[in-house]
Amino acid sequence: MSSGTPDGADELSGDVKASGSAAAGTSAAASVAGATPAASSASVGASADTSTGAADGPSAGTSPGGPRRRPPTVTTGTARPEGGGRAAPGDAPAPARQWPLLTVLGLAGLGLLVVGTDVVPQAFRIGTILVGIALLVGAVMRRVLPSVGMLAVRSRFTDMITYGVMGGLIVLLALMVQPKPWLRIPFLEDVLHLTVT
Repeated sequence: MSSGTPDGADELSGDVKASGSAAAGTSAAASVAGATPAASSASVGASADTSTGAADGPSAGTSPGGPRRRPPTVTTGTARPEGGGRAAPGDAPAPARQWPLLTVLGLAGLGLLVVGTDVVPQAFRIGTILVGIALLVGAVMRRVLPSVGMLAVRSRFTDMITYGVMGGLIVLLALMVQPKPWLRIPFLEDVLHLTVT
């Protein structure tokens, strides 16, 4: 404790000295940058306003004459798959342009209708086989036809494998389903029994 000054005065003078040195450092940094402390704080505030305005959207915080980002005029990276063109000329009606897809959907819908209405004995088996045949027809059309419209989802090879494997599995399972299966494959029956039990 020094003579003539109370205890709190020493702490207060230390705080004032520290804040003064911090202010001096700020003003020194601003003078190095060639601006006054008031101008530097204004520029910091302006940059903060600009950044928040850009994040909020073009109408919030941006001036009417300021730069704006335009949307791209051409979308890249979403090219039509090989063979994804129209299956009929452009002047044909829309169903005719997409007849491969409508054929597959029609066969699958017919199979679901047979299963739902139960019009024939073992309708569940016949309807499921029709759904599998629809996918197999899609695989054949994807291989044979040069353009299949919206039936083309990925590359020709990937579509053929996907439609063919899924259709073949559906037909195989429909033939092997209990009761009274139309096709018996002992190895697959054992695998099925082991999986279920």
